Amino acid sequence: MRVALAGRGLAARHGDTEVFSGVDIRVDAGTVVGVVGRSGSGKTTLLRILAGLAAPAAGRVEHVGFGYRPGDIGLLSQHPRLVSNPRWTLRRIVGEPAAIAGAGCDVEAIADRVGLDPALLDRRPSQVSDGQLQRACLGRLLVQKPRFVLADEPTAMLDPISTRAVIALLQQLVDDGAGMVLVSHQRRIVEARSDRLVELDGR
Repeated sequence: MRVALAGRGLAARHGDTEVFSGVDIRVDAGTVVGVVGRSGSGKTTLLRILAGLAAPAAGRVEHVGFGYRPGDIGLLSQHPRLVSNPRWTLRRIVGEPAAIAGAGCDVEAIADRVGLDPALLDRRPSQVSDGQLQRACLGRLLVQKPRFVLADEPTAMLDPISTRAVIALLQQLVDDGAGMVLVSHQRRIVEARSDRLVELDGR
């Protein structure tokens, strides 16, 4: 059986408002599924449901061919400050998955790989830009090595040159066998990088 992360008949609501319903999505290991839709159509909510951070109003999430463990799913948020401990240094943020696993990690090498100046590693989130913090979060993802990557507007904080570099790094994770769900307002990026698309039309 091929390893996959799947959602069947997923629905989401915000209060009394239906965001989406009847959404089917499946991402196999080593493939990219793009999610597109207008603002407010529920793209971020769908990723949160797939990550187990929110419960669907209907439907279910399936871990196909693997027994889920923490770390199997990595979420790269479009808002890095919301998912980063403000009291931690970037060094600790990047190396957190290795610390949890009781393993070592060359944080400087990871920082260099994601284009983050190693001199910034001992700063806290408030002392760096959004783009620099996003690079640290990407570094944490590389250390984590998840089975599935949920990338929510991963280039929103980056300039065009950095965008190409980050997309290439995410593609490397896919080439190494991870499945990825890619959300971006830049439809051309999603279409160019995805094996198939899921479109949310909103309500």
